[in-house]
Amino acid sequence: QVQLVESGGGLVQTGDSLRLSCAASGAIFNIRSMGWYRQAPGKKRELVAVITISGNTNYADSVKDRFTISMFNKNTVYLQMNSLKSEDTAVYYCITKTFQSYWGQGTQVTVSS
Repeated sequence: QVQLVESGGGLVQTGDSLRLSCAASGAIFNIRSMGWYRQAPGKKRELVAVITISGNTNYADSVKDRFTISMFNKNTVYLQMNSLKSEDTAVYYCITKTFQSYWGQGTQVTVSS
């Protein structure tokens, strides 16, 4: 089992920055990748960014060049979000993959124009 604790969400204005953090505990030795998804009201949950333990990254086209994902100690993942737009408003969920997927509880990011 892996437990995830997210932090860093909040209310910001257009153009501001935020950094989300997600710390994993428990069976972290099996972690293969960590990442972030988001879900806006009335929309499906979508991939934001993912990073493997070898450092390979993948981003949604909508956040490329604005968001940066990074991993520390193979058990903590960060999402640096710059130049935030109103369309980035969503609940952001951390995901960790071992032999199965584990989800965090979600953290709200609201970007006010």
